[in-house]
Formats: sequence, structure tokens, C-alpha cells
Amino acid sequence: MDPQTEKGGLGATLGNVGSAVKDGVVNSLKGLNEIENQIVTVARNTVTDTLQATGDVAGNVVEVSANVIKGTLKATEEVGYGILMGTKNAAKGIVLGIGDLGGDIITTASQVARGAVKGAAEVGSDVALVARRAVDGIVEAVQDVGGNVAGAAKGAVEGALEGAAALGTAATRSVSVFLVGVVDGVKNVVSAVLPGSRSAEAAKEEAPPAETPARPKMTREPAKPKEETSPH
Repeated sequence: MDPQTEKGGLGATLGNVGSAVKDGVVNSLKGLNEIENQIVTVARNTVTDTLQATGDVAGNVVEVSANVIKGTLKATEEVGYGILMGTKNAAKGIVLGIGDLGGDIITTASQVARGAVKGAAEVGSDVALVARRAVDGIVEAVQDVGGNVAGAAKGAVEGALEGAAALGTAATRSVSVFLVGVVDGVKNVVSAVLPGSRSAEAAKEEAPPAETPARPKMTREPAKPKEETSPH
């Protein structure tokens, strides 16, 4: 076979492989987006219906949030979908659902985060990771509705830490590590809830300075020996 023909055939085959992978990834991502949107919608509608039925929006947010997160964690575990992405989208849906009922955004953020930590602990999930992803979902929901993002993020961090404090010092420390840096000033929130905890910035400041790479030594050519002059 002509080498050029063989080379062209291989190039065409590889090009088809690349196109197939690209199309497959695009379709998969579209599918993931649909799943994520569906989780948000289910959580939002469930929360709205439940709180409307109880007639007490403010008083039941933590428990409702805990149960929604528990249901989400169990479902994602069964179908093999990412638990952390499920948590984020469920938390987002909860906030949007409470917003539909006119709930205060800052209070809601704190209560939803507390509920997420509670729900994660009750099903034996990683509390710190769930807390962080729940806070991400809360912040995203507030961004979508144009609310006070910084205030909601701070409220969510406080709520997550309060929820962790009910589980013990180990859980609080673990959650605080994952939440430091979510919003400006959060290290002060962490310090207030857990005295002795250090922020990532503080740890960085205490770390020994990185060694500066040594400058390469300039090599000099050896001096040429002087030519001996023969005596006359």
C-alpha cells in the first residue's frame, strides 16, 4: 500500500475518533445539565409544597432541608450520580423554593446549610464535603435571584458551622477547613464558632518562606596558560 494513502487513511480515522468523542462528551454534558436542572426543580417544588402545607415557613426550614438533602443523597447513591453535585443542586432548589414563599434570604441560607449538615450526618455522608457543596448551591441560588450574595454566603457558613457544632468538635473542625475562603471575612466567623481554628491565610502566613532557587553560577573559562618564552 502507498505510504501516503495509508497515512491519509489513519489521519481520517483519528479525525473520526476525535469527532465521535467530542459529540459524545457534548451529549453527556447536556444530559448532566438536564439531571442537575431536574434535581433543582424537584427540590424546589417539594420544599414549596411542604412548607405551604405546614403553614410555617420559618420554623420548618432546617428539618425540611435535612430531609430533602437525605433524599437526594440516597437517590444519587442508588443511581451512581455525583453525590456532591446532587447536594449542590438540591440546596439551590431548596433556597429557590423558600424564596418563592417570600422567606428571608439570609435566614434561609443559614437554615438550609444547617439542614444539609444534619441530613448528611443522618445518612452517614461526608459532612464537610456536603456542607461545602450545599453552601455553593445556596450562593448560586442567591446569585440567580439577584440577592445579597455576600450576606447569604456568610449566613450559610454560619449555619453549616452551627450544624457541625451539634455533631462535635471533630465535625466542626472538618467543616471549618472546607468552608474557609468561601467569602471575605469568613475566617472571623470560623474563629468565633471554633476558637483556635486557623484560616488558610493564617496557615500560609505561618508557613516557612519558600526557598528561593539559587541563581545559576556563571562558569568562567579557565585562564589560558601564558606562553613560555625561551631564553635567548
